[in-house]
Amino acid sequence: MSMTTQDLARSRELATGRYAEAVGETEAFDLPVQGAIPRELSGRFVRNGPNARPGMERHPFMEDGMLHAVRVQDGHVRWYRNRWVRTRSFESGAKYRRLDGSFDLTASVANTNAVAHGGRMLALVESSYPYEVTPDLDTVGPWDFAGKLRTPFTAHPKRCPRTGELHAFGMHYSEGLTYLRVERNGELTVSRHIDVPRVTMMHDFALTRDHVLFLDLPVVFNVLRALRGDMPFAWSDRYRPRIGVLRRDDPHGDVRWFDIAPCYVFHVLNAHEDGDALVLDAVRYREIWRTGTSVFPPASLHRWTIDLASGAVRETPLDDGAVEFPRHDERRLGEAYRYGYTVDSTDGARARVRKYDLVAGTSVVRDFGPHAFVAETVFAPREGATGEDDGWLMAFVYDADRDASDFVVLDAATLETAATVALPQRVPFGFHGNWIDDADIA
Repeated sequence: MSMTTQDLARSRELATGRYAEAVGETEAFDLPVQGAIPRELSGRFVRNGPNARPGMERHPFMEDGMLHAVRVQDGHVRWYRNRWVRTRSFESGAKYRRLDGSFDLTASVANTNAVAHGGRMLALVESSYPYEVTPDLDTVGPWDFAGKLRTPFTAHPKRCPRTGELHAFGMHYSEGLTYLRVERNGELTVSRHIDVPRVTMMHDFALTRDHVLFLDLPVVFNVLRALRGDMPFAWSDRYRPRIGVLRRDDPHGDVRWFDIAPCYVFHVLNAHEDGDALVLDAVRYREIWRTGTSVFPPASLHRWTIDLASGAVRETPLDDGAVEFPRHDERRLGEAYRYGYTVDSTDGARARVRKYDLVAGTSVVRDFGPHAFVAETVFAPREGATGEDDGWLMAFVYDADRDASDFVVLDAATLETAATVALPQRVPFGFHGNWIDDADIA
């Protein structure tokens, strides 16, 4: 698979330090804990991400997926283990596009996220079917929702805390955009096509109490990049950026589109309704990938307010710091909320946790040291919690001085450390994960 000289050099740069791949699969049991793991936590912290195999020089987004997880129970870390997601591509070299031109949606790298729904754990990437894995991270196989899924499935599904529905979408290279809804029991009940002018790199979307919001932005499929084996998307000055709004109670109804200024969004923090308006908070890039796909410029937290009555859209920067991987208390998903957590890389020598108070308009930072890099944090509520930040943040933290990684648990209100667990190997900087409570996979 070929890459441009610039992209190959950048790929090799990203394969060192905190990005360097884990060497093989390992496991360790009953890991020592510094501090105290909250005894109410019983489940798994699971993180997904790309992990290069020797001799395969590809864009990080196209590397095979590897899951890293810690099993937490009764105040102990029972085990840590990492496992490849053994997809058909991993095991047999199956290609996403067959020789006859058709697409094999089981040919996946499954490298972006890990979720649980309907009693199944799923490893996700937005170009293919989900892959089911066991609670011990062994691969079961592709999951097409009992034959009802015919499109890719986003790596960022949204589970409504009120209904238990899992909302998703798929963007297919030949068929465009599809909206999907999975019931609480895991049954796929809605799959409807939405017309879009081009295939765009729609990575995330948003959910409110009554609406679904789609981000149709000007990073479009590029055949030249696809032919040379690079990430097949490029910035376009000619593509009209817009947000699509669909009513949840009319999933096959019309999508209403609202034009916005050119930008790109990988990740949404949250969205909610405010009277006749929809409020969307996300990490905004001014542009990406105009000349290549190896450079990720700084991005910052931004708000769009869509007036459904007038059709006007107001855009407001919420901060100018360089952040990514926004998360919040998902009990507030789709609802008015106060707190958000991001990875702050304003100082490129480290990556810190930044907690936003969106009501007060303030933020605070938790720093782990001059050469420490925290990955995406995940929130888990305290048992019996009523407050929005009454719970715990979990993350992997890489210490460049030690070339080693820890699993950390923070108090989500204060960002103080509750527990630190040294891991038996370095966990590469990856993408997304979740706290999967034992009840979610019982």
